[in-house]
Amino acid sequence: MSTKLETIGLAKTYRETPALLPTDLRVAAGEFLTLLGPSGSGKTTLLQMISGLVEPSAGQLLIDGRDATHDAPGKRGIGMVFQSYALFPHMTVWDNVAYGLRMRKLPRAELAPAVDAALTMVKMQAFAQRLPSELSGGQQQRIALARCFAFRPSIILLDEPLGALDKKLREHMQMEIRRLHQELGATFIYVTHDQDEALTLSDRICLMNQARIEQIGTPAQLYDRPATRFAADFLGHSNLLDGVVERVADGRVALRVGDRLVPIGPSPDLPAAGAASLLVRPEAARLTSPEEGALAGTIREVVFLGADTRAIVSLGQGAERDDGADFTVRCPRDLTPCVGERVGLAWDHGRATLLTR
Repeated sequence: MSTKLETIGLAKTYRETPALLPTDLRVAAGEFLTLLGPSGSGKTTLLQMISGLVEPSAGQLLIDGRDATHDAPGKRGIGMVFQSYALFPHMTVWDNVAYGLRMRKLPRAELAPAVDAALTMVKMQAFAQRLPSELSGGQQQRIALARCFAFRPSIILLDEPLGALDKKLREHMQMEIRRLHQELGATFIYVTHDQDEALTLSDRICLMNQARIEQIGTPAQLYDRPATRFAADFLGHSNLLDGVVERVADGRVALRVGDRLVPIGPSPDLPAAGAASLLVRPEAARLTSPEEGALAGTIREVVFLGADTRAIVSLGQGAERDDGADFTVRCPRDLTPCVGERVGLAWDHGRATLLTR
């Protein structure tokens, strides 16, 4: 696919404090890219520089191969949707959607069809004559989306647009946004700190940390093969076993965790020794007998989640973790572990990831 948007060394500094370190990023035409990360990671700063609301301190922004670094926001052909909705309370739904088109001086003959088409797209045509105060939060969010979509921008920026919604409505709106992206064919750049939202919506995720890009990839790549400990810990539930890499027989590698050697399998590209962490997702692990497991521990807590159950196993001494040496296993419904039971922990080595940074 062709490149729709590119940043080259784009950076922002406030009084010598970097809000975004020099950043190179390419976004393909029609792609849904999510900027994910904790507060202060630089994701909103990057979005605001793409929109033109913030002037970069350094670097370049290209849109369709053209330098747009210093273009005014209205000259970039970009639509933006905010968390706050930003609807005019004294205007009807129809007039709110029409406002941007009127500012762009769209001919009157084209205005009404464009507004009606945008309202139809978000399934809000029956609410055209209502005021924003007469709508629910989810309906107001739909109108904010319709106002953005009405002038058919080729790039749409969404800054945590679902942050104010409850869980059920948020999940519904995620599916609506995904559907609208497919219908429009526009390039979406979406900011969130919600990892589940990023996994649900994205073609690719750009994970940010400490004002820089930590890792970019598909949701499956970031979840199954994170490149760093931060990426492993931030995205999804994770068991991170800290230890020291050791070479064992037949060129195999193991991780010494306390007094146990945890096998990793043949890994010729890994260092012969050194500190490392092994990532094992809860759904990749299983309970077994203490003798058969790579590690052993005692079930501290059992949490029922409806579709499955999570057993939280206390490893005790030997596995150093910040949260008290716990290991979480996602169990099927037909397995009912008991608190206080001594168990072993096993997993498919192909589903575990060794992290050296």
